[in-house]
Amino acid sequence: MKDDDRVRLRPVEERDLDALGLIDTDPSVSEPFEWRGFRDRRARRRRWEEDGYLGSEDSLLVVALPDGTAAGIVVWKSIAVSGPPGCLEIGILLFPEHRGKGLGTAAQRLLADYLFSTTLANRLEATTAIDNVAEQQALEHAGFVREGVLWGRGFGRGKWRDGVMYSRLRDDPAPRIPID
Repeated sequence: MKDDDRVRLRPVEERDLDALGLIDTDPSVSEPFEWRGFRDRRARRRRWEEDGYLGSEDSLLVVALPDGTAAGIVVWKSIAVSGPPGCLEIGILLFPEHRGKGLGTAAQRLLADYLFSTTLANRLEATTAIDNVAEQQALEHAGFVREGVLWGRGFGRGKWRDGVMYSRLRDDPAPRIPID
């Protein structure tokens, strides 16, 4: 099954704002790896009204199922490097009921294709918690290469935690997509 048969990426719509607000108010939505504490859920609406989450500094797209249901989000932002904006950091958060089904792999493949076709990016990078094995596998299946461990990379669940860095370059071979 092709990635775009399983999920598609689309801009945030007003109907998505309640689900996005849960990221800021319900720890179970972003546990066990990404919970950063309670945030102002109204900030989501303000940002959506400002630029639809398609900004010059950072952007967000909804990971949507074929029926349009929001299964999660993908995000990206520029990383400061010399020269043109050639490096983007990406991330993903799937809502709990959509995890473990291969949607993260599909969404990250689609995001890489989208960014390489619409930006000057030469490098996409993603970090994940060292104990988030599912995300590491999803990144590898999406064509990303593990570069190494980042000691003390992020703060979560009350302490500093190690991370793992992955990258995919514009000229890297396309990932092999398994046929179901």
